[in-house]
Amino acid sequence: MASIYDFEIDALDGGTQKLSDYRSRVLLIVNTASECGFTPQYQGLEELHRRYASDGLAILGFPCNQFGGQEPGDAAQIRTFCEARYGVSFPLFAKIDVNGPNAHPLFEYLKESAPGVLGSRRVKWNFTKFLVSRSGEVLRRYGSGTKPETLEKQIKQTLAAEL
Repeated sequence: MASIYDFEIDALDGGTQKLSDYRSRVLLIVNTASECGFTPQYQGLEELHRRYASDGLAILGFPCNQFGGQEPGDAAQIRTFCEARYGVSFPLFAKIDVNGPNAHPLFEYLKESAPGVLGSRRVKWNFTKFLVSRSGEVLRRYGSGTKPETLEKQIKQTLAAEL
């Protein structure tokens, strides 16, 4: 893949979505789970979405069951949980693998573009975040422990830098 915009992804409720539809938006791509200690980060992600979507931020959530079986639900259960518990209105996509032989190509691209600590490629846990510029450059990876609200300054700078 030459660009992040070359990927197509499956929507949570069916159908496909081209990442090229998000061209010229700042992206925060997150692997999520409903039964994780980091699950309350949905609230911070939703707050960022509500605050900055009109400025060009798109938060994209990718449920993943690879870490402790913490996303066991089907698409309907995931949608219901996220909407009822956290009011999630940002896009959620079909459950995927982020590591291993069945890892989604998008996450392979993200991991290659923004390696983790000491150059590691594996996503270590749920709620790993990747910040992508309006031009499609993967700027940085943030670990699970990084709360969404602590990314606000970096998001604002990224939104402003590329107007």
